[in-house]
Amino acid sequence: MAEQKRDYYEVLGVEKNADDAAIKKAYRVLAKKYHPDMNPGDAEAEKKFKEASEAYAVLSDPEKRRQYDQYGHAAFDGAGGAGGFGGFDFNSADFGDIFGDIFGDLFGSSRRGGGRGNGPMKGANIRTSVRISFEEAVFGVEKEIELTLKDECTSCHGTGAKPGTSPETCSKCGGKGQVVFTQQSFFGTVRNVQTCPDCHGTGKVIKDKCPDCRGTGYIANKKKIQVSIPAGIDNGQCVRIRDKGEPGSNGGPRGDLLVEVVVGRHPIFQRQDENIYSTVPMSFAIAALGGEIVIDTVDGRVIYEVKAGTQTDTKVRLKGKGVPSLRNKDVRGDHYVTLVVQVPDKLSHEAKELLKQFDEVTGDSLNAAKNITSDASEDSAGGSGKKKKKFKF
Repeated sequence: MAEQKRDYYEVLGVEKNADDAAIKKAYRVLAKKYHPDMNPGDAEAEKKFKEASEAYAVLSDPEKRRQYDQYGHAAFDGAGGAGGFGGFDFNSADFGDIFGDIFGDLFGSSRRGGGRGNGPMKGANIRTSVRISFEEAVFGVEKEIELTLKDECTSCHGTGAKPGTSPETCSKCGGKGQVVFTQQSFFGTVRNVQTCPDCHGTGKVIKDKCPDCRGTGYIANKKKIQVSIPAGIDNGQCVRIRDKGEPGSNGGPRGDLLVEVVVGRHPIFQRQDENIYSTVPMSFAIAALGGEIVIDTVDGRVIYEVKAGTQTDTKVRLKGKGVPSLRNKDVRGDHYVTLVVQVPDKLSHEAKELLKQFDEVTGDSLNAAKNITSDASEDSAGGSGKKKKKFKF
């Protein structure tokens, strides 16, 4: 009795409404896990690999998937003769088209970009960093950085060949920059396109290399580059400078320079998005009676009028004293200030007496302990015999 096939969606571990991307992703995972090259001699892994490949061959094809959704496995029973799984001819060229990209990604080759191996390619991006202060991040700044960048060799003009000679067409790929190779798998022949190993995709080979650049076509030079850092930039964000990266190949443009900004800490201010936060102390007298205090902001010092009776940890908002928005330079965040009553830890004898007098006038709270002691003495005289203990903190 033939073994009953599992549902294709179940094999790949996807829902029936999964899109093409989800199906391809699921198959990539299974193919890498169970591929025979990864599991030599493992019959169970080979079986699961074939099962997953069969499921993907159906579900990745819109018409086959439609038929499968309507009729199940019966849609393909005997449909393709003896070749392949369940009636599919996996020796056909279509099979290479279905699986070529995936196997190329997994095992180092690629079918993408056929015929473009020696076409213009943009150079790689370069990353570096620059340190700036808190205020420079708020208002923007111009910085000069020094980097080692590649420039076209002036001797060979970027060809890499010795002056008086020229690069020759690669005999292995015929100047295409790519070679086609076939691979026999358990379910047929897979055709893949790979970058030519002789010319590395350029389509040209250099017999006599330029002595100045050693055949690379480029010379490394130190350069100073001006970086315009915009107002409002935050720690970890990057400034992109176009065409200051690695040179392109085959006439392609240079890559970009990405400058990561590292913002130094401020001793007073903290930042969150476009808002700034700080804490400002005020005297007890100012908190009780009201008055003016000085608040430091990124724009300089400002005078703030404190209302009488202001409590500690009161928060005030200085509108428009925050960080400019990167999207709209005319919009700035706010500065939030927490007011904290500063309690003096050293008082003269005169100051202590004045505070006691103040407390007596406002409610005699300092003498509350004395009142309790006095009441305790009266209770003791009445015969209770209990004494109040005095604790020191």
